[in-house]
Amino acid sequence: MARPRPKAMTLTDRAAERIRAIMEKSEGKYIGLRVGVEKGGCAGMQYTMEYAEEARKLDEVVEDRGVKILIDPKAILFLLGTEMDYETDRFTSGFKFNNPNVTDACGCGESVTIAPAKAESLQPGA
Repeated sequence: MARPRPKAMTLTDRAAERIRAIMEKSEGKYIGLRVGVEKGGCAGMQYTMEYAEEARKLDEVVEDRGVKILIDPKAILFLLGTEMDYETDRFTSGFKFNNPNVTDACGCGESVTIAPAKAESLQPGA
């Protein structure tokens, strides 16, 4: 029997709760949150997030904790194994990416250097 494929990305309870709250306010306009990466920032890459009104043809669709995340196909190898969290402290609040593929980050935390996931990490049991 084939083992279920692991999710490309997971959410903490706090992240899922925040995304659900945002989606509820959209009155059904959005189906989920699209996540990706793009070149930018002082460390080379930065995360992108936008509301998704529909799934694109090649999106990786992840459903976790009752939330739908759509991952841009160009970003999938950079996001494999990432856990998305939502943090609130005294002065700020926002989503945080705990990404095992990050090799460096800038001092302000807004951009990162990400290496694509290696083939061996894609194998079952890795």
